[in-house]
Amino acid sequence: MEKSDDQNPNNNNSASSSSSPFVIKIPSYEEVIQSKPPVQSLFNPSQSFTQAFNSIKNTEFYAPPPPPSSSSSQLESSISRGNSVSTPSSLPSAAGNHTGSSSSATQNRNAILVSHRQKGNPLLKHIRNVRWAFSDIVCDYMLGKNSCALYLILRYHLLHPDYLYYRIRELEKNFKLRVVLCHVDVEDVVKPLLEVTRTALLHECTLLCGWSLEECGRYLETIKVYENKPADLIQGQMDTDYLSRLSHALTSVRHVNKTDVVTLGSTFGSLSNIMDASMEDLARCPGIGERKVKRLYDTFHEPFKRSILKHPSTAETAAQHLTPSEVKEDEEIARSSKRDKKESNLTVKSALSAAFAKYKKKVGTENDHQQEHENQKQ
Repeated sequence: MEKSDDQNPNNNNSASSSSSPFVIKIPSYEEVIQSKPPVQSLFNPSQSFTQAFNSIKNTEFYAPPPPPSSSSSQLESSISRGNSVSTPSSLPSAAGNHTGSSSSATQNRNAILVSHRQKGNPLLKHIRNVRWAFSDIVCDYMLGKNSCALYLILRYHLLHPDYLYYRIRELEKNFKLRVVLCHVDVEDVVKPLLEVTRTALLHECTLLCGWSLEECGRYLETIKVYENKPADLIQGQMDTDYLSRLSHALTSVRHVNKTDVVTLGSTFGSLSNIMDASMEDLARCPGIGERKVKRLYDTFHEPFKRSILKHPSTAETAAQHLTPSEVKEDEEIARSSKRDKKESNLTVKSALSAAFAKYKKKVGTENDHQQEHENQKQ
């Protein structure tokens, strides 16, 4: 028995352990606080920014920054080299300046640019339908990217005839459309307008004449408004059907209306047959009277250009070869012949009046005799 107990000493321990109760030890609050590192409170300010940022990095609200761009890398390289670089605070102001410049550029694109030499010109008061702004330009008015205008007062041209030439010369070949806007403010316009027209044509400029400031301002507004419009916008629309074209051709003849055009077209069939028709054929058409027939026939058969041959008289040809003394003698002969004609006319008139008086007396005496004879019979 002893041997068996000595051989199995663990049996007693296991039995004792099984008989004793199992105890779980629970740590106290102080032991737990002391075992864990202190957690940084978000409500209490940290000593430095790095400590606060390190605590936020471990949370789910943190995302890593994007990779640096080329501009930021250039900024960092310039900072490392010690160069002066604009601070981020200056970037919004630069962006604001850029947007302001772009807005001003769009406004200037939709406005007439006026040269500073036109300050005080009363014409500017009459530009009301289009914006305008002063700018440093060579021409007087820039009406578009490829169009400009030079303003000229005709009275100023009489004082400075070379002014227009030098102004056109300054433009060179920078504009496709170059307008010379001439304000006519004088009464005798034949000679100065001829000079302005000649100068404008020789330098490939378009001349527009206005007799008032309102008219000149309207010209500038119209050119600016129609800057991007096609050239065929003002072209008249022509109908393509034959009847409308025939009506347009025949109604240009006076007293011919659209009803007559329908009658002529249905009778003759075409314009060539109408032109070849005689006056009798035209008169057979109902509703076309004598006046319309004559108008149509004369329109189709008269020549477009009338040539009048002027033959010099024999007296003029003879006078070209005469000396001054001979010319005086001819004038005296002509005067004497006129006097003789007047005297002969007077003699004829006097003879006729005398004959008429005698005839009147004779008729009166015959009437008296007849009345006396009738009275005697009674």
